Amino acid sequence: MSALRRALFFDRDGTLNREVQGALARRDQLELLPGAARAVMRANQAGWLAIVVSNQSALARGWMNAWDLEQVHGELRRLLALEGARLDDVFHCPHFDGEGVAPYVRSCACRKPAPGLLRFAALRHSIDLSNSWVVGDALRDLEAAAAVGARSILVRTGKGVREASKLQGPAALASTARPQAVVDGVDEAVRLALDQGR
Repeated sequence: MSALRRALFFDRDGTLNREVQGALARRDQLELLPGAARAVMRANQAGWLAIVVSNQSALARGWMNAWDLEQVHGELRRLLALEGARLDDVFHCPHFDGEGVAPYVRSCACRKPAPGLLRFAALRHSIDLSNSWVVGDALRDLEAAAAVGARSILVRTGKGVREASKLQGPAALASTARPQAVVDGVDEAVRLALDQGR
């Protein structure tokens, strides 16, 4: 049996690419954040898997379809490749427990903060979650990481500044869901994770 691998899991919107008002529903809306390609390339060069785990309730809400989403992810891969970076896989949750379109309107175990996407990725790629990191701009990313014993870093891009403020005071998350660090962007997050993962 081969050894388990380590991974850097990236949230998508607000972490690797700019947030779009409402939802990113077309490939021409996708714009990488500064340092995003460099961050993914660092993971590639270190021999870690680089995997996107993203909630995409725009499918359930009817704002885009599966083909649109594939186009967006194709553009993400293309833009990263232009700078020498490669994603090993992309996992998304299309569900939303509210109004929307079938078959996506339902509760599920994959919509973050639930850890289903991380667990599915770990099974598919033989990943050691306890030696992997989740990088995201939302508290739900941290909670998903904590649920599987992975470490996490919150970035201040996207909604990260607002989310970081929730880590202070009486409304703070339980300590088990707190990030190992809060940093300015994804490239800094990856450098920190790789340094601590040596």
